[in-house]
Amino acid sequence: MDWISDPQIWVSLVTLTALEIVLGIDNIIFISILAGKLPVEQQARARKLGLSLALITRIMLLLSLTWVMSLTKPLFTLPVMNQDISGRDLVLLIGGLFLIWKSVHEVHEKLEDDDGHATSGKTRITFAGTIVQILVLDIVFSLDSVITAVGMANEVGVMIAAVVIALGVMLLAATAISDFVNRHPTLKMLALSFLILIGVALVAEGLGQHIPKGYIYFSMAFAFGVEMLNLKLRAREKAKKPVELHQPYR
Repeated sequence: MDWISDPQIWVSLVTLTALEIVLGIDNIIFISILAGKLPVEQQARARKLGLSLALITRIMLLLSLTWVMSLTKPLFTLPVMNQDISGRDLVLLIGGLFLIWKSVHEVHEKLEDDDGHATSGKTRITFAGTIVQILVLDIVFSLDSVITAVGMANEVGVMIAAVVIALGVMLLAATAISDFVNRHPTLKMLALSFLILIGVALVAEGLGQHIPKGYIYFSMAFAFGVEMLNLKLRAREKAKKPVELHQPYR
C-alpha cells in the first residue's frame, strides 16, 4: 500500500487517464457511427458491448506486457523503403487500412444513398457484424494505447486503473456523443474525415513515419470548434422567421 502515499504514482495515474480518454475519442466516435446504423433498440447495447470489449482487450494486453513488447521487435525489412517491420507495425498497417476503407465506405454511402441511410437493399447490417468490426478496431486502438501506457508508467496496476477509469468515462459519455453526432450530419461527415486522417496516421506509424498525435487532435478540436459556431449560426438563422409580404391583387 506504499503507492497510496507516492505522489509520482498519482501523477502518473491522472496523466495516463487523461491520455487514455483523449486516445479513446476516435474509438468512441467509430463505435457511435457503426452502432448508429443498427436499429434504435440495439444501438445502446452495441455501444456498451463495444466499449466493454475495448476494456477487456486493453486489460488483457496489459497483463501480457512481455508479449506486447515483443511485438516491437523487427520481423522483416521492406527492401524498397529499407524499413524494419515489427508485429506492432503490421497491426497498425492492417488496422489503419481497415479504418481508411471503412470510413471512406461510410462517406460514400452517406453521399450516394437517397434516403441518407447505409442500410440499403444491397447491405444488411447485423448486430454481430457490427460488433466484429468494432472488435477489430478495438484491437488496433488498444495496442497503440497500451504501448503508450507502458512508456508512461511502470506499475501495471496504475495502467489498468487508468484504462478502467478512462473507459468508465467513455461509457458515460457514449450515448451523449452518439446522439449529438447522429443529430448533425455535418458533424458525422467531419468525424468520418478525421477517422480517415487517423487511419493515414496509423499506416504512416506502421511504416516508421511518426506523426505527432497532438497535431491531429488539435486540428480535430479546431475543426470541431468551427463547426459548433456554424451550428449555432444556423440555429440562429433558423429561429429568425422572415416576414412574408403579401402581394397586392392586380
